Amino acid sequence: MRTLFAFMKKEYLETARTGKLIILVLLFALFGVMNPAIAKLTPWMMEMFSNSLVESGLTVTNVQVDAFTSWTQFFKNIPIALIAFALLFSDSFTKEYKSGTLLLALTKGLSRYKVVLAKTVLLLSLWTLGYGICFSITYGYTAYFWDNSIVNHLLLAAAIWWLFGVWVIGLIVLFSSLLQNNTGVTLCTGGITVFAYLLSVIPKTKAYSPALLMNTNSLLSGVEDAEAYMEAIVAAAVSTMIFITISVLAMNKRQV
Repeated sequence: MRTLFAFMKKEYLETARTGKLIILVLLFALFGVMNPAIAKLTPWMMEMFSNSLVESGLTVTNVQVDAFTSWTQFFKNIPIALIAFALLFSDSFTKEYKSGTLLLALTKGLSRYKVVLAKTVLLLSLWTLGYGICFSITYGYTAYFWDNSIVNHLLLAAAIWWLFGVWVIGLIVLFSSLLQNNTGVTLCTGGITVFAYLLSVIPKTKAYSPALLMNTNSLLSGVEDAEAYMEAIVAAAVSTMIFITISVLAMNKRQV
């Protein structure tokens, strides 16, 4: 366990030293501020563009914004934050292959499965930190301007979207164990995510696609409840564990 903690400490220090931690915090904080800010400024922006819209034949009516508007903006923006997160940390494994530091750690007694475990814990903790910052800032400002209680199942919606991010991290770990460069990791992770999204729009496979966890509007509006997402939650959790298991097996056979 001592070697595992030492390797994890090295990972966190390197994340801070390379500036990725600061970028992560600033990025998610920015999105957290943007969500209620865009909602608050929407009536003003519509008023600004009303003349040009009328000239185009469009009728502009008064726009009413509330907490639901802010949280809708949150769930529209968080996919962009997740993409940025994936791009930022897609080299978590591959940089070790190129620099040779992984081989050095292995020769000092670090087990290969501990490498996968340490990298996974790192990515999960960073995703949870960033997501928590974004959610907390949005929640605070939305509570200040409006009333969060009008939004249905808010915590559940936030939790299942966090789980979708965990599923994406599982893909990053999987392809990082199989491929040599972060470009391949990013492309494969994006490809599987797009495939899961396509499955989520097909009626027969929709309920079992992890990408369904991104569709929170029905949950926020009260049209759907937790039961409608149970199959997707189970599918995301089980497949993530499968990804990590395959990653361990692949790492055990990998030449570094």
